[in-house]
Amino acid sequence: MRGSARTRYVIAYDVESDANRTRLAGLLLDYGDRVQKSVYEADLSREDVKEILKKAANYIDVGDSLRMYPLCGGCLGGVRMLGRTSPDLRLDLHIV
Repeated sequence: MRGSARTRYVIAYDVESDANRTRLAGLLLDYGDRVQKSVYEADLSREDVKEILKKAANYIDVGDSLRMYPLCGGCLGGVRMLGRTSPDLRLDLHIV
């Protein structure tokens, strides 16, 4: 991630194609954490946002959507969660 000023974003998508959905998920994991199956949180610079939108355009077809919601400091402080509250950890990954 480049740039110094960062904003927390919630990123959500709805992509019909399995291949495009997998590619988009991989792209978003390069920038942030998966918090639900198609929802991510990431601290992004303006440059990061532009880069994600440019790259993601390759995976968004007619009828699909990608949304990026910036959270201000006050909004971030108001986030409430139930259930699993940490990013999705790969518990099936074994390092040898």
